[in-house]
Amino acid sequence: MNGESVALRCRGLVKRYGSLVAVNGLDLDVRRGECFGMLGPNGAGKTTTVEIFEGLRPADDGDVQVLGERWRGDALPLRARLGIQLQETKFPEKLRVHEVVTLFRSFYPSGLTVGEVLALVALEEKADAYVRTLSGGQKQRLSLGCALAGDPELLFLDEPTTGLDPQSRRQTWEIVERFKGRGGTVLLTTHYMEEAARLCDRVAIVDHGRIIALGTPRELISSLGAEHVIEFSVAGSGVRAVTPDLLLALPSVEEASCEGGSWRLTVREVHRAVPALLAVLAREGAEPASLVTHHATLEDVFMSLTGRRLRDG
Repeated sequence: MNGESVALRCRGLVKRYGSLVAVNGLDLDVRRGECFGMLGPNGAGKTTTVEIFEGLRPADDGDVQVLGERWRGDALPLRARLGIQLQETKFPEKLRVHEVVTLFRSFYPSGLTVGEVLALVALEEKADAYVRTLSGGQKQRLSLGCALAGDPELLFLDEPTTGLDPQSRRQTWEIVERFKGRGGTVLLTTHYMEEAARLCDRVAIVDHGRIIALGTPRELISSLGAEHVIEFSVAGSGVRAVTPDLLLALPSVEEASCEGGSWRLTVREVHRAVPALLAVLAREGAEPASLVTHHATLEDVFMSLTGRRLRDG
């Protein structure tokens, strides 16, 4: 991948906090014009990596390039090309919405007008409202608008929809999609699998400061070898009768694992696997206490790779 097609690049990136290695030799390329997602549990090194790219933290080792440049001095020309939305942004409660946007717009030598920013994040009707009167979703859109005020080439979004209701989350997604549609590049960290699947062209799954899987959402899910997941638990004395070998012998089952008394089966054809599962449980005298099925997701990829859930922390 040549330098002109790369928005972000790091090689051998390392960040330590005392004896803790938060980022451990990370290699990464983010292409211009793509939305690139970093997924992983709390403490995986996602936010630290993003803050190094943003120039907010120095790396302890490795090489980092942002839009073809390295962080040196105040790097104001480079900062003017970036938009950054942190996990949480606090605005002065007694400022009006248009005043907040005006303030952030003043930080950039060029960019959008205040009216254009408010239209972009659907806050025109709230222009004269005080920040303290905004809902959580509106405050998050205001934060995103401030990140877009300088009309950036590269947008950093760190957990942009955490805590938002589904409608506010979808509104944020639409804003990000419009930015990307204009040729912008996005680096996104998220816990939401639906968010990553909808927005991201490629995804890196990060654990313990390293990338353990990389590809398009479809490629990563396909790596499971099956499209569906069955989750079930067993009640009573039949618990001990259920074993991995018993389950792997069922038709269409590719993988079987148990976590906290709950079994997970990765299967190719759920309509074949479920009847066979119920039959073998009945034969072994194991009564199912719960049983649900769903299409395989990026969460299931992470579970397959690590044996843990993304939200385990």
